[in-house]
Amino acid sequence: MKARTLLSLAVLSLIVSSPTGLGAWSIAGNVTEHSYIYLSGYIDEMKIYQTDKGFSGQKLVVGTQGSGIVDRRQTAYVGEDEMYFNEWGFFDHRPFASQNAESDLRNALCAKNYKMGTVISESYTNLDYLIKDTTIFQNDNASVYQIASQGRGTAKLGARVKDGSKGVTIMTYGGTYIGDFNIRQEIGSGNQLYLTCP
Repeated sequence: MKARTLLSLAVLSLIVSSPTGLGAWSIAGNVTEHSYIYLSGYIDEMKIYQTDKGFSGQKLVVGTQGSGIVDRRQTAYVGEDEMYFNEWGFFDHRPFASQNAESDLRNALCAKNYKMGTVISESYTNLDYLIKDTTIFQNDNASVYQIASQGRGTAKLGARVKDGSKGVTIMTYGGTYIGDFNIRQEIGSGNQLYLTCP
């Protein structure tokens, strides 16, 4: 727990101490994220949003760590000079001991859009089963990532959205989910986004 707190503070201090960049984004447009997670097991997740580097703009850090039942929905919108975030959740602590046997069943995907400055990755290991539907759309004006997965095992998801390859880091996300999981994650960057997370 102390290591997690120190890591959170280190990441936030790195964001705040970065040199101030340009206030206006030239490439990313708006960033929208919707996520829904139902998990019976263990979760370790952190998301960081910002509108500008350094001591400028708005910042938000949200995280969840621990074992039990988690049923939560998040919506985030980050524009050049504004931010909206909503989290609804039910968190019920219960001790968790992984009952997953060592399995060689695995699945992974990584997609990058260098023009837009976006990357997303998903990996699944020690699986008893996995039902998955991933849709990706990328071009020079937009990146849309939609992940839907349900299974038993270990799921790891991560994403980063920047304003182009060298611009402001707008969103950073990393999560590990162990146990029975149902995950819906949608991230979009650009001017024309159509995200429909249930």
